[in-house]
Amino acid sequence: MTQQTHEPTFGGNVGMGSEYLEVRNLTVDFDGFKAVSGVDLTLVQGDLRFLIGPNGAGKTTLVDAITGLVPATGSVDKSGVELVGKPAHKIAKLGVGRTFQTASVFEELSVLQNLDIAAGAHRSAWSLLRTRRFVESKIEEALEVTGLAALRDQPAGVLAHGQKQWLEIGMLLVQDATVLLLDEPVAGMSHEEREETGQLLRRIGGERTVVVVEHDMDFMRQFATSVTVLHGGKILSEGTVAQVQADPRVQAVYLGTAAAVGSELEGEDDA
Repeated sequence: MTQQTHEPTFGGNVGMGSEYLEVRNLTVDFDGFKAVSGVDLTLVQGDLRFLIGPNGAGKTTLVDAITGLVPATGSVDKSGVELVGKPAHKIAKLGVGRTFQTASVFEELSVLQNLDIAAGAHRSAWSLLRTRRFVESKIEEALEVTGLAALRDQPAGVLAHGQKQWLEIGMLLVQDATVLLLDEPVAGMSHEEREETGQLLRRIGGERTVVVVEHDMDFMRQFATSVTVLHGGKILSEGTVAQVQADPRVQAVYLGTAAAVGSELEGEDDA
């Protein structure tokens, strides 16, 4: 898998025709407790954005709100279409896809059949189990980009942990998702799987907006083009990896001091 060598640019590729996601004053209130409070966030095509913060910071709840899984107030504008108030399945049809910490795949079905189902092919359950003579081009492309082409006929249940995550990402790709929200995609992966996952995100991120909720700080430092830090349901800091690491507020949250960030943001995982 070829590694890109360009220097990350904060903010992605802004231009006419680019996809974007603009979050304004997004708030999630659970019986008086604001899990997400007045969040403003702009995500554009080509931006590989990492969303970090201590446990309980509101990262997953923010993703849940964007994807319609929890009620929210405020605005989430996807390329001119308001998402707040829409049900989750309609948001998914508008091209906003997400993964969860545990991959959701049909383990009894093959890799190809999982992608076929995700692509929305209107075929009977029986026909899904039959050998196909024709495979849609976007499914073939997803097999190649995720590195699963050689495993297309293998049951998803026999895949390694990392491969199941790649399959789930592939399932979003065949649904034509242009905004991908990934919840801790490298949790539990080996070093080699993390590297392969990072390269995969770079490959798919050029034409899409990818948001990664992550605790693995070394993975963030290696692959993020931009970083948003949440704390107490609010945005604490935002910028490039270097800018966020140098922010005294981030240093205080992660280390309990405004001293220079040590190993926590220099490579150790944040539990």
